[in-house]
Amino acid sequence: MKRLFALLMLCVLSQAARLKDLVSIEGVRENQLVGYGIVVGLAGTGDSQQTGFSNQSLTNVLERMGVVVAPGAIRVKNTAAVMVTATLPSFAQPGMRIDSTVAAIGDAPNLQGGLLIFTSLRGADGQVYAVAQGPVVTGGFSAGRGGATKTVNHPTVGRSPGSAIVERAAPSAVPKGTVRLQLQQSDFTTSTRIVEAINKHFQPAGAPPARAENAGLIAVAIPAEFTSRATEFVAELENLTVEADQRARVIVNERTGTIVLGKDVRIRPVAILHGALSVEIQTTYAVSQPAALSSGGTTQVVPQTTTTANEDKARNVVLREGATVEELVRALAAIGSTPRDVIAILQSLRSAGALEAEIEVI
Repeated sequence: MKRLFALLMLCVLSQAARLKDLVSIEGVRENQLVGYGIVVGLAGTGDSQQTGFSNQSLTNVLERMGVVVAPGAIRVKNTAAVMVTATLPSFAQPGMRIDSTVAAIGDAPNLQGGLLIFTSLRGADGQVYAVAQGPVVTGGFSAGRGGATKTVNHPTVGRSPGSAIVERAAPSAVPKGTVRLQLQQSDFTTSTRIVEAINKHFQPAGAPPARAENAGLIAVAIPAEFTSRATEFVAELENLTVEADQRARVIVNERTGTIVLGKDVRIRPVAILHGALSVEIQTTYAVSQPAALSSGGTTQVVPQTTTTANEDKARNVVLREGATVEELVRALAAIGSTPRDVIAILQSLRSAGALEAEIEVI
């Protein structure tokens, strides 16, 4: 089957983007939380007896409730040991609910219908920032027995919506005096444009409030009229529009056959001569037998090798001065190029200096 491919063009004119889409505030960030817990209520799809830590975990939970039982005296087929993860938003306050993700770490084949019991979620500093408890919703299922089973998606990972309750405020820094903006993609041109937009918008009587410390960091001094209103100042900053600059890139995904070319890709005058050579070698085995009633011969297997070579007629494309990305895409499609051919042609154009763009293979 002939492999299909897609050539995507980003040929639209660049548009101004909001500052909140280009930068983040230093100190205002999300935090990862993780915890160990157990899921109960499974219909016989929990961990097996060989998963020792599931027995121990259930024993510890029962002991805290006043029930003392030996780890080897219980079966955990309805219980599964899991790792629980969550993302703590910036400025999260105690009492706020967040979602958590539950993943089996033992040999439980299915978490469908399970209930996550009280689990502490800790941050990188080891402090407990949230506790999670609630039903687990899986995005898949597993049904059947023995050799006749059907599994859809991953039933060993599930979500527990709103199950985690924040117990400690998130460690977020409130801007005071100076707001530091971190660019999502470091670029000297973009950082300079952001500084110009900020200084033009606020038009200070004294020194300009914004300055670019490097390609990825901008420091903005909070004006006097916003000294006690830092939040309003940041909100006004986020709604400023700036035309972001970007490098000319060609993104190639050979696995899916997708090639993305940015609008800034420039092509110099060039001629492309593209052909294909295929060599096919076939080996067949023939049986050679001695003549009838002969006494000195034996049956032999004789390999017969046939080699054929086919070379397609070379296909050429000529791109003249001022060629656009659209013309390049149409020219490559016109000669029937496959994804592998297109990748080879683009790399050859880059080596020849005809493609003024950076090729990134993902």
